[in-house]
Amino acid sequence: MQGLLDRQRAAFMADLPVSLDVRHDRLTRAVALLVDHGAALCDAMSEDFGHRSREQSMLTDVNAAINALKHARKHAKTWMKSERRPVQFPLGLLGARATVEYQPKGVVGIIAPWNFPIVLAFSPLAGVFAAGNRAMLKPSEFTPVTSDLIAKLVPDYFDPTELAVVTGGPDVGKAFSELAFDHLIYTGSTNVGRHVMAAAAKNLVPVTLELGGKSPVIVSDSANIAQTAERVVLGKMMNAGQICLAPDYLLVSAAKEGELVDQIKASASALYPTLLDNDDYSSVVNDRHYDRLQGHVDDARAKGAEVIVVNPANEDFASSNKRKMPLHIIRNVRDEMTVMQEEIFGPLLPIKATSGTADAVDYVNAHDRPLGLYYFGSDSDEERRVLDTTISGGVTVNDVIFHVAMEDLPFGGVGPSGIGSYHGIEGFRAVSHAKSIYRQPKLDIAKLAGMKPPYGKTTAKTIARDFKK
Repeated sequence: MQGLLDRQRAAFMADLPVSLDVRHDRLTRAVALLVDHGAALCDAMSEDFGHRSREQSMLTDVNAAINALKHARKHAKTWMKSERRPVQFPLGLLGARATVEYQPKGVVGIIAPWNFPIVLAFSPLAGVFAAGNRAMLKPSEFTPVTSDLIAKLVPDYFDPTELAVVTGGPDVGKAFSELAFDHLIYTGSTNVGRHVMAAAAKNLVPVTLELGGKSPVIVSDSANIAQTAERVVLGKMMNAGQICLAPDYLLVSAAKEGELVDQIKASASALYPTLLDNDDYSSVVNDRHYDRLQGHVDDARAKGAEVIVVNPANEDFASSNKRKMPLHIIRNVRDEMTVMQEEIFGPLLPIKATSGTADAVDYVNAHDRPLGLYYFGSDSDEERRVLDTTISGGVTVNDVIFHVAMEDLPFGGVGPSGIGSYHGIEGFRAVSHAKSIYRQPKLDIAKLAGMKPPYGKTTAKTIARDFKK
């Protein structure tokens, strides 16, 4: 890996400056890879999960990555333009000029997770290639079929000095995160993110960390409950809840809780009338994660929660080996339950009754800042208060998850849910160096400003001019 990094950096330095045509070409080749092999990549993801919906994989992984790459290709010319900046008076009148140029950093490392193994590997490449960088990609060991296919396909479209794929388990991931990249992008759990940041810090490598967390849903009394339920269920059951931005828990007034639960059951049953043999519904990725989710359910029951299993066809999940798990609505939750302490990453939906929206906001603010926050309601003043008094990576109003699909919105967390962001111009700038350039006029500015010894009256005037409140 070190040798590969050295070759990429040498090639990068030899090719400076990186033209727009080169950037467009790399983005186009990445799009071509996904277009040419989208079906095979969907098959690989399904094999890794045990079952994963072809249509969902196309929409959320392949198509989403293609859209990100095309968006960057469309806007790269604008993003890479230098910016004029003002200079202090009266330097501008005397001919001084200041600009900022966005220069590629060099070689960017990307560590991608298993839950969306294509889009979370390729969408960071949109900013990386648009900015003129090269990249080394470490896909997840938890989706080995998909990772191996990526590693097989990439050399058909890219020289290893442009984009290289490194596969392997935790030891390889640890060594990868310790390389002296020019920037490192990691998407995954907060706990692993801490280790990645510590490893990067040894070489002072700047990082972008997208870490997830417990994304709350605040349901106002002014919300359309039927619509809220359907949209929450759609986001919660997509990919069997294995989404960093999945609605993690619901906060709703006690007066509306019963109605919301009934509508959630109805929506889940309508969207997924069966589950075990339903091609639209994905499996939990592996036995370890399935057992972890079941452990949350068992813990909640033992501590007094009411667990409602939404199983509209009364299927026998106990005797199935498909690792499909129905939606579990969990009521009467308390903070000591593990389901309220850890990011769920599965089809478990805790519901916590509150005295109203203000109480819900207080609860959110008493916990780690989440990657996403969702507000459902038609009260614009209340919506504004929620937006102003909570801090989260991003927000979707009257739906869930959708803000991540907007390529012109930065995607990232805050605090334990992440550092920095990618997507759009923010992603481009995250992997670019904003180089400050000042051009001095021919006049002797230092003398005119009294900056040259021996200091005298002109110096005193300059000091006095600035020394005012």
